[in-house]
Amino acid sequence: MKNKKIIAVVGATGAQGGGLVRAILNDPNGGFKPRAITRNPSSEKAKKLKEMGAEVVEANIDNKESITKAFKGAYGAFCVTNFWEHFSPEKEMQQAKNMAEAGKDAGIEHVIWSTLEDTRKWIPLDDDRMPTLMEKYKVPHFDGKGEADEYFSDSGVPYTLLFTSFYWDNFIHFGMAPQKGEDGELAITFPMDNKVLPGIAAEDIGKCTYGIFKAGDTFKNKIVAIAGEQLTGKEMAEIFSEVYGKKVKYNAVPAEVYRNFDFPGADDLGNMFQFKVEEEEYFCTIRDVNASRKLNPELQTFKKWLMEHKDEMDI
Repeated sequence: MKNKKIIAVVGATGAQGGGLVRAILNDPNGGFKPRAITRNPSSEKAKKLKEMGAEVVEANIDNKESITKAFKGAYGAFCVTNFWEHFSPEKEMQQAKNMAEAGKDAGIEHVIWSTLEDTRKWIPLDDDRMPTLMEKYKVPHFDGKGEADEYFSDSGVPYTLLFTSFYWDNFIHFGMAPQKGEDGELAITFPMDNKVLPGIAAEDIGKCTYGIFKAGDTFKNKIVAIAGEQLTGKEMAEIFSEVYGKKVKYNAVPAEVYRNFDFPGADDLGNMFQFKVEEEEYFCTIRDVNASRKLNPELQTFKKWLMEHKDEMDI
């Protein structure tokens, strides 16, 4: 590990950060070593990363000083936030600001910020195509990240804005797996009409991020948008049917119906899907699957991912 460049990884026990730590550890000749940053170094996931060979450091993105200290001596930093922990765009923006400033103060040479579009650039607050949420946002979990981009671009630290895609892992962890309807048939439900949804395995986000770091200066001060595959709801349902050997259909509901589903954040997600439908050409074009595969040659298709995680859903 001597003379290797350190990449400090925020959210190292989470989906994206964990994928990056594992990608670095699985490439012993790659010239990098991971510093796994976590609020709880005694967690099982943190212990596992340490056993695998990662340096594990305690820090909290709510505390700029702790993050600055954790970034010291590192070449690169991967920055990510988790909106679904607290449902607050303002908290997310403050965390991003803390990390951007910490990167500057610690002398980081390349920071990658995991972000999403500020949808208000396409659908202003006074546009009544979809409701305004929390008085200031159209898609809160997108808009806060997008607004925070400027903290990184204005920091003076070379940065990459990494635009991610829909996690296929949401089928496992977010209650989106096929469910039986009143007709007794299994279905996945999205307000996507017949439009295409770019998606990706969460683990592949980390691998793509590692590809950006390995590319040196190539992606500094640029946007990189990634996806593993782009599929319609009907195509995803057909793949579910094939993998499970059971008929799974696609239930295309209106965004307004989805917004009123009974789970936290349904209005946010309903607006998100509507944005992806109405801006399909932009959203799909920027998320180039072939470019993503160049960053990560192991990029999974939806079918490959589903076959590997088949047993994690009770269908």
